[in-house]
Amino acid sequence: MTTKLFGRAARAIVAAGAALTMLVSVAACGPSASTPSEAGDTASASGNTSATKARSLDEIKKSGELKVAVFSDKAPFGYVDKDGKYQGYDVYFAEQLAKDLGVTPKYTSVDPAARVDVLTSNKVDLVLANFTVTDERAQKVDFAKPYMKVALGVVSPDSKVIKNVDELKGKTLIIAKGTTAETYFGTNYPDVKLQKYDQYADAYNALLDGRGDAFSTDNTEVLAWAKANKGFTVGITKLGDEDTIAPAVQKGNTELLNFVNDEIVKLGKDKFFHKDYQQTLEPVYGDEVNPDDIVVEGGEL
Repeated sequence: MTTKLFGRAARAIVAAGAALTMLVSVAACGPSASTPSEAGDTASASGNTSATKARSLDEIKKSGELKVAVFSDKAPFGYVDKDGKYQGYDVYFAEQLAKDLGVTPKYTSVDPAARVDVLTSNKVDLVLANFTVTDERAQKVDFAKPYMKVALGVVSPDSKVIKNVDELKGKTLIIAKGTTAETYFGTNYPDVKLQKYDQYADAYNALLDGRGDAFSTDNTEVLAWAKANKGFTVGITKLGDEDTIAPAVQKGNTELLNFVNDEIVKLGKDKFFHKDYQQTLEPVYGDEVNPDDIVVEGGEL
């Protein structure tokens, strides 16, 4: 991603503030899937088998609902607005999938570390929760084609901006359980003390309260959060490899997987995800971001 994408915000954007206030409170809307354990994505999801078989497309259509796991506290990608409605980049896509399937989306709020579990336990049909594709996760769920790309970023207080990962040694880094940030720092930087939280809202509250020196998650998200919260800066704008974000279905659910893949290809021809960006992300990032640095059309990088 370009430096332009991750430059410090020059001004606050009103639209961002309204959406991102949801990050500092736990949304209480709709059903919720909590974290199964500190093992994160490995919990209740070992191997490739599932205790409950996924629903077929016919069963989904007959029920009239597509069950989708999304975030409720990760604006601008998945959050609950002041009116109690789910909004964001992932939700915009979920609405289109349900519409093309001829059903209504039914959302379940999910914690980062429970994203695999809600599929293996068949609580939802689909996960659209800013889900980064990794080899470990791909052993437990089936990922569709990507619709977004991302790397890690680190946000910290203006008074003590972390500009280099070496500056985190011996300090406390806040992370959300079951995220790529947890894996990346746990593997590559054992000298960094990790303070782990189940929910993004709790993690950001910990940063606001000074319980840690910095917080790391997707660079796209920490930039958005810093724009809405004065006194914080994304000092590290790109860390680790650039990864892809993709929908996920239960392992072996080829029928739904094919439908989602076909949708991504079809929607890409009409630049759907750029339209999604304009509706949900552009009000946050303004003209400081090139949409092509985030958006993936037709599943092709």
